Amino acid sequence: MTLGELENVVKSGGMPRFVARQIADWIYAKRVCTFAEMVNISKKNQQWLADNYVVGRQEAVRRSKSQDGTVKFLFDVGDGCKVESVMIPDKDRATLCVSSQSGCKMNCYFCATGKLGFKSNLTSAQIMNQILSMPHRRNTAEKTGDGELTNIVFMGMGEPLDNLTEVLKSIEILTSPWGLGWSPKRITVSTVGKLPQLKDLLDRTSVHVAVSVHTADIAQRESMMPAQKAFPIQSVMKLLKTYDFSGQRRLSLEYIMWRGVNDDVAHANMLIKLIGDLDCRVNLIRFHRVPGVELAPASDDRMQMFRNILNEHGITATIRASRGEDIEAACGMLAAKK
Repeated sequence: MTLGELENVVKSGGMPRFVARQIADWIYAKRVCTFAEMVNISKKNQQWLADNYVVGRQEAVRRSKSQDGTVKFLFDVGDGCKVESVMIPDKDRATLCVSSQSGCKMNCYFCATGKLGFKSNLTSAQIMNQILSMPHRRNTAEKTGDGELTNIVFMGMGEPLDNLTEVLKSIEILTSPWGLGWSPKRITVSTVGKLPQLKDLLDRTSVHVAVSVHTADIAQRESMMPAQKAFPIQSVMKLLKTYDFSGQRRLSLEYIMWRGVNDDVAHANMLIKLIGDLDCRVNLIRFHRVPGVELAPASDDRMQMFRNILNEHGITATIRASRGEDIEAACGMLAAKK
């Protein structure tokens, strides 16, 4: 819950308004899992809260660790649905890839989550539970062994902008002083370019944005990403060019590379033309094989060639390191298998 919602809760329970901030502190800063742990709240009020509400914390039902240190967590979200989130440690940072839906409506040909179809939107509680379940940095020298969470990317299962209300609520909790107090610059939201929700996200937050492009060949994109029909990438780019990404807010374009499909000079030039003078960076991503998908990853030489062409045209492009493939935790592989 947001602070405003917590204030409505304590008011209905006949408690002073300041108790809402105490509850928020216990849940978000101290990360307690029961009302009985909220020791500065009276026993009577603890009991009333327990009779009418739950804190909403649930442990992961399974945890898998990759040989590269990536950790995948499986969460039960009820009604037979499960979701996965992935912790990616890297030197002095640890990034959590968060899910916002069980399954996905976008049905991108190359994505394991898309093969599941859509099952349900996650609530802000289910989104925050993934985050609060991770090792975290407090105002102490606490160390956990897996690295404390420093960044969040909404790049797990689902299309975040298809569940924008709950994603925005989660961002409010993450960035508010009464919540986790994070800088928005520690959060990235990924999207296939769902309009007009993308405009809402850009107007209402200052988080980083990542747009899944994958090919600038319009007919090819439409055949692989059905969302192209409803939300043409040309319209998405036109919208993005009305915003300023030259400062602290960053725009990334995601580009999975497939052998003989979108990895040649012609496709690089199409992407350059699509980007134009837009201030962004391009993340080139290795394709990770998905059952039933007749695609192969581009070679390292092709990826490097593609990157160099973009760089020569003044576009910052990098090849994203592949993480967690051995536990099916890499980009495009999340399917919430038992």
